[in-house]
Amino acid sequence: MGITISNDLGLKPTPKQLAKQQATQSPIQTPIQTPIQPAPNQPLAGETVGGALQMDFAFELPKGYLDGAGNLHRRGVMRLARAMDEVAPMRDPRVLSNPAYATILILSRVITQLGTLPEVTPVIVEQFFACDLNYLQNFYRRINELEEV
Repeated sequence: MGITISNDLGLKPTPKQLAKQQATQSPIQTPIQTPIQPAPNQPLAGETVGGALQMDFAFELPKGYLDGAGNLHRRGVMRLARAMDEVAPMRDPRVLSNPAYATILILSRVITQLGTLPEVTPVIVEQFFACDLNYLQNFYRRINELEEV
């Protein structure tokens, strides 16, 4: 059983999702929203913590990123995405030639910390194991409330 990695971060519905939505809804109905459950000990995106908006979310990669010196980096922090985080990569030549590359650029913008690395660049995200990339795509969709209900 293999891992399925999508080419986007949930920014647009897949044909399968569109078909499912059209089959289960009439044009007059509005979908019922079910709240997304937060990770243990973490509020949902947009909830306040001590009066402040929760913007950063800790994560731990299943495998981790192995840097050139042989250090494994598994724990990190991802911030909520802003509109520009999703728009700016669409102008990048790498995305214009390969739309799936948008995922790499978006993740490199919103991952603010990974282990002891000084920064997370697209080159680093390119080196993630497939299961870690899949985990981060799902984590991104969940904290930004882009999951399918």
